[in-house]
Amino acid sequence: MDKILIIDDDEELCELVSEYLGVEGFEVQAVNDGQTGLEQARSGKFDMVILDVMLPKMNGFDVLRSLRESSELPVIMLTARGDDMERIVGLEIGADDYLPKPFNPRELAARLRAILRRASGQPEDGDEDLKLEVDGITINRAARTALLNGKELSLTSVEFGLLTELLREAGKVVKKEDLSEKVLERKLSPYDRSLDMHLSNLRKKIGSRPDGSEKIKTVRSVGYIYTLV
Repeated sequence: MDKILIIDDDEELCELVSEYLGVEGFEVQAVNDGQTGLEQARSGKFDMVILDVMLPKMNGFDVLRSLRESSELPVIMLTARGDDMERIVGLEIGADDYLPKPFNPRELAARLRAILRRASGQPEDGDEDLKLEVDGITINRAARTALLNGKELSLTSVEFGLLTELLREAGKVVKKEDLSEKVLERKLSPYDRSLDMHLSNLRKKIGSRPDGSEKIKTVRSVGYIYTLV
């Protein structure tokens, strides 16, 4: 049973979400301030965190920044509906996904399952690409590790999935729609910038080429391509 930590100061919301996710097969614990939430997230007892932005003692962004210094524990952030800046900042810091409030509990459960599947590193049945070696990057899907010139990359579950899909098709353009469905497990919506932000973070982690060019290039209005020398 996957263990979920909810960090939100809305006690009624925590109770409702806990009850719903419990029926869906999750084990849930809720805390109502950022400082306690960070301590619990670092405890190693949880498989994933649901994190609100507005919290007493320590806001959600600071909690996520501190957590990302030592952990890639999957995090889905709860943001204010219509506040694009909250979503962008959360994704830049390292959130795996976000949901605007108010949200449908069924969608939350679906997002949790999708992220947990990615984080588990379990390949699909019949998937032969358990190991990829491209351009100095080695991906081991079974162990869920990524090495760059022999040094381990610290990637979130989304970044790992994106890198895997782009390396599979290295030298070819991968459509944004395909990346969204394969990695985020949902259809691409017109105003969702999640992929752009995750790709931006991934670019920083894998670095650029000696001439300063990006390894992952954006093909405007189409998608992305991992370029080969």
